[in-house]
Parts: sequence; C-alpha cells; structure tokens
Amino acid sequence: MTAIKESSTQNMNKGIAEMHCPVTYVMNRIGGHWKPIIMYQLKDGPRRYSEIKRAIPAVTEKMLIQHLKQLEADNLLIRKAEPVVPPFVTYKLSASGEALMPVMTEMVNWAIKDSKILAKMFEEEIVEAI
Repeated sequence: MTAIKESSTQNMNKGIAEMHCPVTYVMNRIGGHWKPIIMYQLKDGPRRYSEIKRAIPAVTEKMLIQHLKQLEADNLLIRKAEPVVPPFVTYKLSASGEALMPVMTEMVNWAIKDSKILAKMFEEEIVEAI
C-alpha cells in the first residue's frame, strides 16, 4: 500500500473532519473490524500476544500485529516488552483505552439484545414458511 503524504488534501480533509465530527474522531481511532475486538479482549487486564491471538482465532498475525501497533500509536493501549529471552511482551489498555470500556460494554449489550430480536424474526419467518 502506498503511503499518503502528510501534506495531501486527503490528510488535510481527514484532519478537518476529525475536528468537526466526534464520530469521525472515534472511528479513526477504533474503526475497522479488529480494533474493537482486540480492545475488548484487554478489558480484564494485560495479556500476552499469544493470549490475544488465541482469543481471536480468525485474525491473521499480520492484521493483529498491524492493529496492535495502530492502537499503541493512537495511545489506546500500552505495549510492555521485558528484555528477556524469549521476549515477554504484554499489552494493556491505556487510560484512554480504559475510558472506552463503558462504550464497548454498551455495544455488547446492544449486540446481545439485537441478535435476540433478529433470531426471533428469523424464527417467525420459518414458522410462516411452513
């Protein structure tokens, strides 16, 4: 993927949108498929890379590493590497990441409620078809 110049119109527009729209700001930080899932896995405390990978088996190593780096760059998680052999690296939510956990919990609550509604609708459609 080609890098976008910092002085590009696209970057300038992105920055302006972030300043004027809180949703854009949030989505630029935690948007995408894997970032919220990774953050949610860290809600109960620090975890090693291998623990995160096991908790999210569908994510590729490349995507997990990429998103961990982005979350660290956005100050949403903290990476701690112990200088031992083999390397001992743990990830934990930063204060900013911790502040997002009530939002994540509400997203989980919404998902549970919404999936039950969808399951009920699907069940009713099957009954009507019979």
